[in-house]
Amino acid sequence: MNQHPLAADMTRALGTSGAHEGYMPGFGNDFETEALPGALPQGQNSPQKCNYGLYAEQLSGTAFTAPRGQNERTWCYRIRPSVKHTSRFAKIDVPFWKSAPHILPDVTSLGQYRWDPIPHADEKLTWVTGMRTVTTAGDVNTQTGMASHVYLVTQSMVDEYFYSADGELLVVPQEGKLRFCTELGVIDVEPKEIALLPRGLVYRVEVLEGPCRGFVCENYGQKFDLPNRGPIGANCLANPRDFKCPVAAFEDREVPSRVVLKWCGQFHETHIDHSPLDIVAWHGNYCAYKYDLRTYSPVGAILFDHPDPSIFTVLTAPSGQEGTANIDFVLFRERWMVAEHSFRPPWYHKNIMSELMGNIYGVYDAKPKGFAPGGMSLHNCMLPHGPDRNAFEHGSNEPMVPQFQAETMSFMFETRFPQHLTEWAAKHAPLQDDYIDCWESLEKKFDGTPGIKN
Repeated sequence: MNQHPLAADMTRALGTSGAHEGYMPGFGNDFETEALPGALPQGQNSPQKCNYGLYAEQLSGTAFTAPRGQNERTWCYRIRPSVKHTSRFAKIDVPFWKSAPHILPDVTSLGQYRWDPIPHADEKLTWVTGMRTVTTAGDVNTQTGMASHVYLVTQSMVDEYFYSADGELLVVPQEGKLRFCTELGVIDVEPKEIALLPRGLVYRVEVLEGPCRGFVCENYGQKFDLPNRGPIGANCLANPRDFKCPVAAFEDREVPSRVVLKWCGQFHETHIDHSPLDIVAWHGNYCAYKYDLRTYSPVGAILFDHPDPSIFTVLTAPSGQEGTANIDFVLFRERWMVAEHSFRPPWYHKNIMSELMGNIYGVYDAKPKGFAPGGMSLHNCMLPHGPDRNAFEHGSNEPMVPQFQAETMSFMFETRFPQHLTEWAAKHAPLQDDYIDCWESLEKKFDGTPGIKN
């Protein structure tokens, strides 16, 4: 069991737990943690009276009757029950955060698209007001599909909190450092790390180093899980021990506060007289995580050919169709390229999945120019894409010796649903109008002569 120092202020340094300060290691574990000694009941979930005058409350991430291996819930012991953390709701407008279905008649999503890094704005933006939706897919009301966003955050939320009833958020920082003060504890996240924030979790977002920019995948469907490794076996890819879950920390603050709720694509606000981050102890397996992408152990071809990009899957959110994900989160990081007599960059292809890519830092091998850190690209389902001419010529003529793919970290949000552009992405974000031209100079090399390799 992990204990937190006696402190009501989350901004103080967290106590040591396991091998990482302020965190417990593991993915899908049944965790238990308390910020005050004896706050966590033993042997039962809901005693007649909880220590310290706390209220027992369950947060369920799945149906009660979900299979045991998929059932997710956390028991919370809090200063006030969460019914005290909301009052009457009033609908508000958050103009740039969109949800599926969001299909606009004057926006064309059919094409290959790429954007320059989204520039920082002069205005002050929080986690909520700084969210910019790029694509939507599926239907938030039927809990299928996803949305992809870019966040631009310049200021902390002060006495303001947020939670989404629509889905979990996968946060991929590209610039700056954020702190997520959640009901279950504190998570700090920076570039080369990710954070997972489950549906229904209340949190406040603070800027530790700004301005902040990054990417978000909003998952409407089943939660992200680690992919099955199959013949790979028990190790490599993302290892469960490298995921970190926060230890308990709480706020006992009576101050006018605003809570913003996202529900079925609409935003509402409610006002209360205290901080809702008041869970003193908890146990369960429905929680937030952070993960260091530098601990991802890629697996690849060690003799010939370039494997399918699915070999680089970090997290997957399943759909009702076996082997076809609602979303895959795929990482292309530093790695050795050793395949012999092979075209090593990604090959040309059309795919049933729709791929939104983002560049965290460095150079992506299939697009050595034009895909800048902070930039994005979209290749929708069954639209051809692949290396530009420079990448093709290099891959066709490079010496077949081991080479280290250095200074590169890009990712992909891949979904079985078509991704539809928002008006902001199509008309206001820095879209590269000439991206399609990167394939224009590819030459016809066929001459009909058997055995000739150009």
